[in-house]
Amino acid sequence: MSTTSSTRVALVTGASGGIGRAVAQRLATDGLAVAVHYAGNESAADALVAEIIENGGQTVAVGGDVADEQAMQAAFDAAEHAFGGIDVVVNTAGVMVLGSIADYSLDDFDRIVRTNLRGSFVVSQLAAKHMRAGGAIINFSTSVTRTQFPTYGPYVATKAAVESLSLILARELRGRDITVNTVAPGPTATPLFLEGKSDEAVQGLAKAVPLERLGEPSDIAETVAFLAGPARWVNGQTIFANGGLA
Repeated sequence: MSTTSSTRVALVTGASGGIGRAVAQRLATDGLAVAVHYAGNESAADALVAEIIENGGQTVAVGGDVADEQAMQAAFDAAEHAFGGIDVVVNTAGVMVLGSIADYSLDDFDRIVRTNLRGSFVVSQLAAKHMRAGGAIINFSTSVTRTQFPTYGPYVATKAAVESLSLILARELRGRDITVNTVAPGPTATPLFLEGKSDEAVQGLAKAVPLERLGEPSDIAETVAFLAGPARWVNGQTIFANGGLA
């Protein structure tokens, strides 16, 4: 596959489902060539690739564990080989295991630190090395860094670290015309969010938002599209896309 020299290219991690899928769809609709990354769900990534191609877009699937620097180097190389460069990296890949800090499994803690924090570091580091001028790096946090709901402690710890990492990277890339921002969604109707929650808990979180609904993946994709495209003066920020959740 080849692109014209004016086509912007995006690599979206975790694009096989949830928010990542919506982001990849939206960026393709905006005319970007999209590398659809997956970790384990290759069939879902292939289905998304087929959908984007059917709609006239340019895309390729790339696999790998986001915390494995060699696997992600290969993913970046594959995107560059397919499209000639990388202009936007959106790192939506993440895992969430809830539990009280006092009783939390250290195995679960190591797992979420590996994917959410090390993975974000690996992807951000590679993006900083591969990104063309005019590019945008967009990492993901959570609005629970502010709401501080019980049982989210370990998960929020990884996401707060991602925010700090992103803010510092934005300043380290001075002079390269590359923005680095973090999107912090509120309660959003994705499998990751809904897993393990009762209907009552889900409805309670929806009502906590002034708009009195859960966010949709497309709501988050709108914010990402803004940061990936026209928002060149937004840099080193955490954007809370949460419907007004306090």
